[in-house]
Amino acid sequence: MMNATNGTSSSERTDIVVIGSGFGGAITAYHLAAGGARVVVLERGPWVPSDEFDHDFKLGTSSTRIFDFVAGDGMSVLGGNCVGGGSVVYFATMPRAPRFVFERQGSIGRRMWPSAITRDSLDPWYDRVAEALPISRQDWSEVTYPGGLWAAACAHAGRTANPPNVAIDTAACTNCNWMMAGCRFDAKRSLLLNYLPAAVSHGAQIRPLHEVQRLSRTDDGYRVHYHVIDDEDYRVQAGSGTIDAKLVVLAAGAGATPVILQRSEASLGAMPHAVGRYFSGNGERLNTAIIDEDKARDVLGLARPGGLAYAANQIGRGPSVACWDRLDGALPEYSRFSLEQLYFPPGLGTILAQAPDAVGPGWFGVEKKEMLRRWRSWLTIFIMSEDDNEGVFGPPPPTGNAVRISQQMLGRGSLSYDPTPATLRGWAEADAEIKAILERDGLARVRPWTSDVVGAYTVHPLASCRIGDDPATSALDARHELRNHPGIFVTDGSAVPGALTVNPALTIAALAERAVPGIVRAAQERGIPVRYGAPAPDGASSAARAVTSLLPRLAVR
Repeated sequence: MMNATNGTSSSERTDIVVIGSGFGGAITAYHLAAGGARVVVLERGPWVPSDEFDHDFKLGTSSTRIFDFVAGDGMSVLGGNCVGGGSVVYFATMPRAPRFVFERQGSIGRRMWPSAITRDSLDPWYDRVAEALPISRQDWSEVTYPGGLWAAACAHAGRTANPPNVAIDTAACTNCNWMMAGCRFDAKRSLLLNYLPAAVSHGAQIRPLHEVQRLSRTDDGYRVHYHVIDDEDYRVQAGSGTIDAKLVVLAAGAGATPVILQRSEASLGAMPHAVGRYFSGNGERLNTAIIDEDKARDVLGLARPGGLAYAANQIGRGPSVACWDRLDGALPEYSRFSLEQLYFPPGLGTILAQAPDAVGPGWFGVEKKEMLRRWRSWLTIFIMSEDDNEGVFGPPPPTGNAVRISQQMLGRGSLSYDPTPATLRGWAEADAEIKAILERDGLARVRPWTSDVVGAYTVHPLASCRIGDDPATSALDARHELRNHPGIFVTDGSAVPGALTVNPALTIAALAERAVPGIVRAAQERGIPVRYGAPAPDGASSAARAVTSLLPRLAVR
């Protein structure tokens, strides 16, 4: 084998190539390597150890190195770009999807999810992930100042509030509020602390800065074509190469997996119709509120040492309180959503926020300047609702998932997104609910997200290669295998059929756990000496026993 550096190329063979190292890639890589397969993980981004996570957003620091921000037409996507993928930059909020989610019909007018998957059937796989990370419920004593304010406002308005389950060691958390830029204290349980080191311990190779371009067919499997990316300027190609494998697991994310498959059509043949279609932004949207400090004291009865009521947005971490009153299966579709207190660090947060009651644009001007002066009195509420899977990917760019427009982080992609009336109606209902809670008795002034300048956005892209029973509207079967292309599996967020109304990381991870037995069976049929049965990465086995009875059905081909 030749090393893929300094412009040279390389070629080699292995049993299984996993593309991407987020939840979909790390989980499959661990189980396959632990089962005896030779596994190579190709990751587009760098491998950044926790002691190198920076608390700023300067160009070239960890924050710009580990993010991928792709602007499309009507939709922008922000995600992880590093070993560990989205788990490195996520807020570690880990609820299970509500039961009604699995019965959604969306724009196709019939159940989107495969008949084999319900909340009950997925619960054992949720349990496996919860055991491995692990996941725990926050106590009210651990709730941050912004979370406490949101909870008090919900109670004052007659709504309920809940501390969600998190993958955070709250005892180790310093409340630095920089967890979105990677946790340098290892309090956030990213994949760097569990599945990925466990995969490496079983022989998996993880190769950062390897951007997969396309797949082609070989006599007994597939050839993965990649570029090696420069560590400082992601626009620069430092080498290239190929790896032949009998089986490929695609887990590059919902913004990249369909692009790789689209670019592979010339060599693999036609892709299923749903590849690059039915993209969902998880129905996401921001509202920004400016809290009246006097009202916070007088209306909510809040107080801090020194006579302050709130003025504390710089203290805390990511979401610590959510309102789930509208996660009611009895409500009509597109009327169900969660409202989650959220925090964006300075820089990104100040750019995204819009000034309430601005005479002109809320993005800039005198009102925005005054708003920035009162930054500590902000409260940001994050909506996750039911959208209509409107996103469509156009022709792929020449390389990668986007045309890079800066050394790191920024790119221009081919995704187009035009919200339907149903999606817009859901957003409007959620906006109205936030106003009803926060503007009650003059507590705050609220500004909903305006799409006029940059369109919609998502930090939880989903469904661009979704699973399903209907070949006309799903790219993958219920085992996550790409239709008409045996031996290619997809296990990232692109496989999720539609919006979940809650943070999707735990569901993506549970689906990946569920997909592994079928992938193992496919590998065995191709002569790969691999078996299924590894415990959770920490060695626990109770959740593993709980799913044992499900394995024969999942492995049927």
